[in-house]
Amino acid sequence: MRRFVPLLGILAGLAGLSADPAPIRVLVWDERQPEQKKAYDGGFLGDTIAKHLAGLPGLAVKSVSLDSPEQGLGEATLAETDVVIFWCHKRPLEQDDARAEALVRRVLAGKTGFVALHSAHWAKPFVRLMQERAKADAVAALPEAERATAQWEYANEKPYRILPKKGAAATPNVQKVGAVWRLTLPQCVFPVYRADGAPSHVTTLRPTHPLAAGLPAKWDIPQTEMYGEPFWVPAPDSVIFEEKWDKGEHFRSGSLWKIGAGDVFYFRPGHETYPVFKQAENLRVLENAVRWMGAEIHRR
Repeated sequence: MRRFVPLLGILAGLAGLSADPAPIRVLVWDERQPEQKKAYDGGFLGDTIAKHLAGLPGLAVKSVSLDSPEQGLGEATLAETDVVIFWCHKRPLEQDDARAEALVRRVLAGKTGFVALHSAHWAKPFVRLMQERAKADAVAALPEAERATAQWEYANEKPYRILPKKGAAATPNVQKVGAVWRLTLPQCVFPVYRADGAPSHVTTLRPTHPLAAGLPAKWDIPQTEMYGEPFWVPAPDSVIFEEKWDKGEHFRSGSLWKIGAGDVFYFRPGHETYPVFKQAENLRVLENAVRWMGAEIHRR
């Protein structure tokens, strides 16, 4: 019987080599505003993204919305998700805090990657992740001997739908008040925007990064909403794409952070009334993001 053991081991190894790798599991979360139907052939933006990704090899894709059971973010769903792509605009305050926190915990633990699109700069999961990064950055900026004993208080925990006032200090920022460090958390917004549909010009700043694979050095988006810097978030670890407009505005339109053990990517182009996510280059950015993040998670 012993002489058959090596043969069985070889056969088992060959079976493992021939098996297809596990697919990257993608959850597309969309607020599903009725206005999206103008640009997406009577359907929704999230479903359009999900349909495109589902047609690519190696991806298993599910599309959910704010109105799905458990807002599409139930524990069982999250446990079967490697990467979340998130779009919202008008209803961020309706997002359930507990469901958002469940997603945030998975990102911090390195179990789920997170991609925020356009107006999801005020999505509750994105805001919370930026807050966690701001806290980590603030602690890291202190002398090492002070970090364990520093006392902190936090301001601006609910920044939703509040634009910066002219002359206001950028956030996040840190001040020492007596013996306490006061961290004003990021507003997760920008001082100017323009929804006139003017074209933007995208430049790939990090062409060797996996998020830029297969993309040109430059491409134009025929119709988009303008967001203008400064974007009040913690400094990204990498800026993969920059966007500019003919009137002189610019934006860090593809920003990447490591937060806890997880990866967070913000991709700026959008407005739900423009067909931004029917354009091949923008869809390729999303494909690259989910493949890279998903591969990182599968390696852990």
